[in-house]
Amino acid sequence: MSIEALIAQFGLPAVALGAALEGETVVLSGGLIAHQGLLPLHGVMAAAAIGSFVADQVFFLLGRRFRTHRLVRKVTERPTFSRVLRLLERYPTGFILAFRFLYGFRTISPIAIGTSAVPARRFVLLNALAAVVWGIVIGGIGYSFGGAVELAFGHLRRHGHLALAIAALVAVATAITLLVRARLRRSIEAEDPNIP
Repeated sequence: MSIEALIAQFGLPAVALGAALEGETVVLSGGLIAHQGLLPLHGVMAAAAIGSFVADQVFFLLGRRFRTHRLVRKVTERPTFSRVLRLLERYPTGFILAFRFLYGFRTISPIAIGTSAVPARRFVLLNALAAVVWGIVIGGIGYSFGGAVELAFGHLRRHGHLALAIAALVAVATAITLLVRARLRRSIEAEDPNIP
């Protein structure tokens, strides 16, 4: 079953679960579906924020509570983990607010933050703020992209051309993600040229 079919069938709970497990693609699809009038946009944004917040809190708590467990230690051995910790040490507030927007850092970051000295209360507050912003931005991009597709192809029927819109949206999101990732990598390499 496709992402848009799951969202159309299960509505906002599917958006929340998708935001927790997968992330941007589900929320972008939710925004597109909201543009079709099948879901309320504010509901998509709220569901995305809630799903993202809950998932990141769970990963944070896993890192905090089980930092010596073999599965968490396995995560800490990844090269990305040390990069996350370096960025967290250098820009603690900014990194917590931004990690969900950075490709490749989304799942590992809350675990890394959980193993750090960042107080749980501070993480909860910053994570809540970042999740709300993320839900609004990503849901809004999906909704706006629905408008662009409608301008390009005429008024979309409730289920017509949705697959084309999703495919184009995924292509654009992938291109943006690769660009952001390349810039972040250059920034990290500028700080430490010995990074592999």
